[in-house]
Amino acid sequence: MPVVGRRGLPLNLRHKWFSLRAWVLLALGRRGDAERLFREMLKACPGDAHAMASLAHLHAMAGRRIQAIDAYRELLALHPDQAAAWFNLGFLLEEQESWAPALDAFRRATGLAPDLDRAWYGMGLVLIRLGRLDEAAAALKRNTQLQPMSPYGWYQLARVHVDRKEPDEAVKIIRHLRGFEPKVAAQLERETGLLANRGGH
Repeated sequence: MPVVGRRGLPLNLRHKWFSLRAWVLLALGRRGDAERLFREMLKACPGDAHAMASLAHLHAMAGRRIQAIDAYRELLALHPDQAAAWFNLGFLLEEQESWAPALDAFRRATGLAPDLDRAWYGMGLVLIRLGRLDEAAAALKRNTQLQPMSPYGWYQLARVHVDRKEPDEAVKIIRHLRGFEPKVAAQLERETGLLANRGGH
């Protein structure tokens, strides 16, 4: 027999109804009302992962980064298997320049979801900040494998190769980028001077 909530609806149906109403309110730009509904969901279903993640997301959207970080940590203490939440926590921590906790969060995300390309990219950026360039190169290579047509991982990987004194590898990336992102390739040429110095076209 289904569990019945205080208003007479089975809790799973109340949950879906709350969620639908909240996302309609968000679509209408009524974040405060949506936030109140998600809080009602938590009262009806304490520890509900969807409601907790939604509230954390709303904090982040409103620029309340510390509250968002706390909300994601609270969520992950109860539901440590949420790869997307680990990524979101890592992203917020990276913005706060909390490099070591951000790295841990990105590692947890990729451990749970090895194909989460954004987490590999975030990990690469944090490792660059920490000066761990070999590890950064490995993370960014994984990102480019998962998102081969995105220029961001390729750009950062080229810069890492330059910093590691591997200009030939950076030149390969610049030439690769010319095929689908010529503006990014030109930017790397300007910033590194590699192809200009080598006369390589």
